Amino acid sequence: MLTTTEARPRTIPNFRPYAVSVAGVQRLSPTFVRVTFTGAELSHFGTHGLDQRIKIVLPLPGVGITPLDETDWFGGWRALPDELRNPIRTYTVRAVRPGRSEVDVDFVLHGDGGPASRWVQNARIGDELCVVGPDSRGEDPSVGIEWKPGAAKRILLAGDETATPAICSILASLPRSARGCAFLEVPHEADAVATGAPDGVEVTWLARGDQPHGSALEPAVRSWTASYITDAHHGADVSDVDIDHEILWEVPEPSTRGSELYAWLAGEASVIKTLRRFLVSETGLDRHQVAFMGYWRTGRAEN
Repeated sequence: MLTTTEARPRTIPNFRPYAVSVAGVQRLSPTFVRVTFTGAELSHFGTHGLDQRIKIVLPLPGVGITPLDETDWFGGWRALPDELRNPIRTYTVRAVRPGRSEVDVDFVLHGDGGPASRWVQNARIGDELCVVGPDSRGEDPSVGIEWKPGAAKRILLAGDETATPAICSILASLPRSARGCAFLEVPHEADAVATGAPDGVEVTWLARGDQPHGSALEPAVRSWTASYITDAHHGADVSDVDIDHEILWEVPEPSTRGSELYAWLAGEASVIKTLRRFLVSETGLDRHQVAFMGYWRTGRAEN
């Protein structure tokens, strides 16, 4: 007869911490740095691609990385005393190579003195930290993926530099028959990188320069939409979302109805709120055709 312990196989969390070290650092452009992480357990890292969201647990000076419980990493992290609670930031996986136990993450050099910017500017081979991400053996290793176009016939992606790694990963993961466009607003012309987008998806890089966030992205999306959508009507509004106190984040469930367009918007919250209001309230897209995510807010640190 099996004991209780033997009768219950180990439950693999969908999202769990991985101990990793830096295997490579590559400067991609003035704004982007790609860090390759390696670790024995990364052979089990989820491999769905797209806009796979993960957490980077950054080391504390004189402390390093405080170990996190595999089954309740967030609860354990919150319970830590301040002096042992590592800073955490959210990023997107750029590439996964399970056979080599490697994960690539593209970092944005904000120059804001935050913990992630400080860390990546000084990252060296062998540096240790922690990545919290999906486990391919879990019941739902797609946790953290917000790209859900369903049966949409055409796609629209728009975002700033914080969303660029996610957009590039989505573009590379799309079926080669996909059609649509992507607008990526970045600080410099030299920030444009290869995306691996299908031939039917037009990719436009928008160099913002010293102008405010959204100054290039908003008119580009408005112009493209005006030429694409002709049957406009008024839909739901998001003017009641207080982006200073609430999270601007809504991801509709994928539709099987074969909608004409699916839009995915991510970046600075006030810019994304404006674009979402334009698409839904002014242009008339059904709100279930628009996924929007405020990745960050000007003047506020985000986890």
